[in-house]
Amino acid sequence: MHDIVQRYYGETLTSSHDLQTGTCKPDAGLPDYVKPILAQVHNEVLTRYYGCGLVLPELLEGLTVLDLGCGAGRDVYMISKLVGERGKVIGVDMTEEQLTVARRHEEYHRKAFGHAAGNVLFLHGYIERLCELELADSSVDVIVSNCVINLAPDKAAVLREAWRVLKPGGELYFSDIYTDRRVPEGLTRDPVLYGECLSGALYWNDFNQLSREQGFADPRLVDDRKITIGKAELAARTGNIRFYSATYRLFKLDNLEPACEDYGQSVVYRGTIPHHPHLFILDKHHRIETGKHFPVCGNTWHMLHDTRFAEHFEFYGNFERHYGIFAGCGMGLPYNDTVNDAENNRTGGCC
Repeated sequence: MHDIVQRYYGETLTSSHDLQTGTCKPDAGLPDYVKPILAQVHNEVLTRYYGCGLVLPELLEGLTVLDLGCGAGRDVYMISKLVGERGKVIGVDMTEEQLTVARRHEEYHRKAFGHAAGNVLFLHGYIERLCELELADSSVDVIVSNCVINLAPDKAAVLREAWRVLKPGGELYFSDIYTDRRVPEGLTRDPVLYGECLSGALYWNDFNQLSREQGFADPRLVDDRKITIGKAELAARTGNIRFYSATYRLFKLDNLEPACEDYGQSVVYRGTIPHHPHLFILDKHHRIETGKHFPVCGNTWHMLHDTRFAEHFEFYGNFERHYGIFAGCGMGLPYNDTVNDAENNRTGGCC
């Protein structure tokens, strides 16, 4: 599979215009503070962008961020601006052609962002084998990835390595492609479907289980959209499989429980996270308004209390008394199939 991916992204694709499906979507609804940063990214880097989501989590200033499958470096360079001169961004990719483009513009972006010294590092290697790149245990604050993990043959190894290099309380924040059912093995040998990030996609429930097995006990869905393949020939090969682009955040926390347990706790958001004065969105079901008590389960409490978000919240309650499981913690398909579904699901709730 590595050979298929390297040929597809190193030789077949020369720009995002060469893509044959709708998996990679041009940036729509970018936050206002991101737009001027994106405008400073070199055009050659932008044309080699093959992501499917926005992987810019909050509070990155001064952090060490690792980008798994960084490609030509678009997200690396945007994040290099957000982490600032005290931070560092490491990009890992297995395709030399992509890394050549990324490295060619390091000095350009250093000057564009006004940094006295460069704060990015590009490494050639496999995201399943970060140990070969001498990335130490507990050395990274945040990991991002944009439509790449589906291309990895050993997805368990990717998650296992991510857990290893993350610091306690650190976060894996990434966008990828998922399905509503398991993809038949025969489709995974189709070089176009695999290269287009379709036939390597995980069934959503297998992803949840795999994440938990590697330590990420409570994967949180941030955003999602249904994928339209577009090209009739490719759509016919996939049959009735439904594909989704989804963004998740996974925290390295040892004390998370398998389900959303109710301990009568709540939090109040102080409105102090930059660019989010009125509302903080932890995930699809946790839209926390400034100044208002928001009931949370024990896991959400830990995700806010034991991470970089702690100083931006007030915490009420403890773990002394248990009230059962939060209502609505179901096991159905978590994604939206229509725009109306997306709007209807943007209310509150635990999970």
